[in-house]
Amino acid sequence: MADLIQIQLQLQSAAEKWGKAPLTPIPDGFQLHLNAKEPVRSVQKAARSLDALGITQVQLSGEHWTAELQWAFYQGFCNAKKHTGVQFCGDAATQQHLQQLVQCFSWAKQLTNQTPEQLYPEQLAQQAADFITQLAPAGSVQYQLLVDQQLVQAGWHGLHAVGRGSVRKPAMLVLDYNPTANADAAISAALVGKGITFDSGGYSIKATESMLTMKCDMGGAATVTAALGLAILQGLNKRVQLILCCAENLISGDAYKLGDIIRYKNGTTVEIVNTDAEGRLVLADGLMCAAESGAGLIIDAATLTGAAMTAVGGEYNALFALDKALAAKALAYAEQVQEPTWQLPLELWHQQQCPSAYADTANSRPVKGGGAGGASNAAGFLSRFVPNEGQGWLHFDLAAAFNNSNNAFWAAGATGQGIRTISATLLNELA
Repeated sequence: MADLIQIQLQLQSAAEKWGKAPLTPIPDGFQLHLNAKEPVRSVQKAARSLDALGITQVQLSGEHWTAELQWAFYQGFCNAKKHTGVQFCGDAATQQHLQQLVQCFSWAKQLTNQTPEQLYPEQLAQQAADFITQLAPAGSVQYQLLVDQQLVQAGWHGLHAVGRGSVRKPAMLVLDYNPTANADAAISAALVGKGITFDSGGYSIKATESMLTMKCDMGGAATVTAALGLAILQGLNKRVQLILCCAENLISGDAYKLGDIIRYKNGTTVEIVNTDAEGRLVLADGLMCAAESGAGLIIDAATLTGAAMTAVGGEYNALFALDKALAAKALAYAEQVQEPTWQLPLELWHQQQCPSAYADTANSRPVKGGGAGGASNAAGFLSRFVPNEGQGWLHFDLAAAFNNSNNAFWAAGATGQGIRTISATLLNELA
């Protein structure tokens, strides 16, 4: 380790001659001068600067590195091509915890950054199943993978409609993590992820600049899978179901069209007024599947709406819930793990915000971005498909899950933001 570039953390500002520079040289590396007002962000920003210099291997050293500051450094230092290179410091428990984070985050980021040619719906589902199976204790994981017409036979018409236009057919993963060794144990929680491996927008086709990064539209599936993996590594001992709704949203002679009506398993009919509002259509099936499990806690995650990013920016994830008490706890968990999250409005009346003359509801409003309150209206649509009038349900719209380009704090690509929040929610609510 002695030949690695050493990064020492200093609580004092740099000497005046260095101006406001957060990094100053020492014989074997750099001193990182902490900004006491914004400690986490200042560390992450400094790590981005080191990555920009082309440095690939560092050793964090000294007594001031907390686990959270080390994790902030890692998040800034890694990029789409580099997911290792940080040697952590501290006691064995701290280093183990940080390595668990790296294992889960790097898997989710690499998966999300894959090209749409590399990653297709059935492969996404299989990779997620393999990842959890490898992490979990032997014999604790079973899963079912439904593809193409099997979805129709099972009643998952929304997922099939969205994905049928591609030659690489839609798939649903239903994975059962059961560490109890009791086949009759209750399912305590269900995680649902949007797994659109590429989103052209369908016949409501996206512009080039909007379509370019749509390999990231399976970020919700990667997030909930990695969150389950992290919770397992940190001692999750309750039965949890993982449901991934995977499809490519493409144009073809078999693709779903504007004006089509989908009849869902619960009897709800949905008129398609925007084929680019496809995420909610596949999640509806996933949420009904979760409801069938009887789970008392249901969490879904999706890169669902541009409206959420307009509302909270790219630094925050948006949270929606009809269960206000549960939402307050989830926000507290997010704050504890330093993942900025903001609650946006959701009430039962949001179910009526996308009216249709031909069906129970439309899947959006036929205006760009779904119109005013588009993210809340999408959440309202989802709320039609959860049990108990939304009690025990959380919906994360992952506005912070992906960056189109480098910025001062993050490299371009997937960030993994949301993984720790969902994992912490699982561990705390199922304790």
